[in-house]
Amino acid sequence: MSSTKVDILLLGSGGREHALLAKLAESPRAGRLFVAPGNGGMDVMAEPVDLDVESPVEVARWAREMGIGLVVIGPEAPLVAGVADAVRSAGIACFGPNGDAAQMEGSKKFAKQVMARAGVPTAAYRSFTDEEACAAYVRQVGAPIVIKADGLAAGKGVIVASTLDEALSGVRECFSGAFGEAGATVVVEETLEGPECSLLALTDGTTVVPLATAQDHKRALDGDLGPNTGGMGVYSPVPSHLVSDEALAAMVEIERRVVSELASEGITYSGCLYGGFMLTEEGPKVLEFNARFGDPETQVVLPRMKADLVEVFLACDAGTLDPESISWDDDWAVSVVLTSAGYPGHYEKGKVITGIDRAEELDGVTVYHAGTAVAADGSLVTAGGRVLDVTAVAPTFEEARARAYQACELIDFDGKTYRSDIGLRAIR
Repeated sequence: MSSTKVDILLLGSGGREHALLAKLAESPRAGRLFVAPGNGGMDVMAEPVDLDVESPVEVARWAREMGIGLVVIGPEAPLVAGVADAVRSAGIACFGPNGDAAQMEGSKKFAKQVMARAGVPTAAYRSFTDEEACAAYVRQVGAPIVIKADGLAAGKGVIVASTLDEALSGVRECFSGAFGEAGATVVVEETLEGPECSLLALTDGTTVVPLATAQDHKRALDGDLGPNTGGMGVYSPVPSHLVSDEALAAMVEIERRVVSELASEGITYSGCLYGGFMLTEEGPKVLEFNARFGDPETQVVLPRMKADLVEVFLACDAGTLDPESISWDDDWAVSVVLTSAGYPGHYEKGKVITGIDRAEELDGVTVYHAGTAVAADGSLVTAGGRVLDVTAVAPTFEEARARAYQACELIDFDGKTYRSDIGLRAIR
C-alpha cells in the first residue's frame, strides 16, 4: 500500500459532499483538498475553487495544471456530462462512472432497457415522446401510476399519482418543459407496493462491494405525508425485520448483474452504483438506479464505514477494488435533515444559523452542511432548501435517534423545519 500523498478535487456542494470530504480527509494519503463549489461547512476543510463543474474540459484542465491525483465527483450532472471521461483522458484518477455508464441515472429509459437485458425485476413501463400518446396510455391503464421525466430533473421529475387527474397533470408537467430536456421523453411505470430501501455499492467495473443498507424518508411531512423531497432523514443499517438476509442478497445480486451486463456491452461502470429498491411481496424490485452516492444516505453510511476512502476510490478507478478493504462498525447512525420553511416549494435564503458548535459537542454528533454559505459579515446563513444533516452515531438505534433530535433542538435558524418521525419504522 502506497503512502504517497494525493491532492484531491471534490466536485459538489451538498451534505453528501461534506460527508465525502470528511471521510477523505481522514485518510493518511489525503494531501491538499480542493472543493468546487463547496458550501459554508466544506470551505473550512478544503480550499474552494471557482469551476464550472459540468464542463469536462475546464475540470480536466484545472486538475492537470494543479497536479491533482484524484477527482471525486459527487453529483449526477457532471457525471452525465462526461466529466469523468475527460479527467481520465488527462491521466488523472477519478471516482465516478464515465458518461456512458452514468446513463443508468441520466436516462430512465436506458436504465430500464439494461435491466430488461440483465433480467432484473423492476416495474413494468412504457416510454413516450408524444404527449397525446402518453396521455391516452395513462387513461387506458388508470391510476395509481408513476410518471417520470426520463432525464435528470434534480430529484423533481417523478410524479407518484394516486388519481387519474394527478397522472394526467404529471404528463402535462413533463411535456410542458418544466423539467427542461429531461421531460422530452416520459416514462410511465406501474406502482410498486412495499417499504423502500437504498443499497449503495462500490465497483471497479468487475468487483461489486455492497455498502451498508440505509432507509431514506422522502416525503416532506411526518407520517410520510406531503410532497416528495430530496430526502428528509435517513438511518443505517436497516434492521432485519425490514430487510431480510434473503432480500439483501437479492439486491446485491441485482447490482452485480447490472454491472456485468454493462461490461458485456462494452461499458465499464466504475464508481458508486446506488440502487433504490421497493421490497415487494415478490421480493426486491428496482425503483431506479443512481450513478453516485445517495443524499442523505451517504451521511449515515460513511460514518459507519471502516476504510481508507482515498485508497478505496483509487482502487475503483484502477480496477483493483478489494472487498476486504471495507468493513463496518456495529454502531447505528441516524440523520435528520433541517430544511428551510416551504421546502420543497418556495423558500427564503440568508437566515442566520446558530448552535452547530453546541450540537457537535454531543457525543457522536456530526453536522453536515448542505445548503449553507458564509455571508459577507462572516456569519453562517441558509442557502438552500435542505440546510443541514444532523447525524448521530451510537451503540443502539434508540440512542442515535435521541441524540440526533437533541442536536436538532440546539441548532436554530428562522424557518427551521424537520420531520419528527425519522426512523420510527425501524423501532416498530
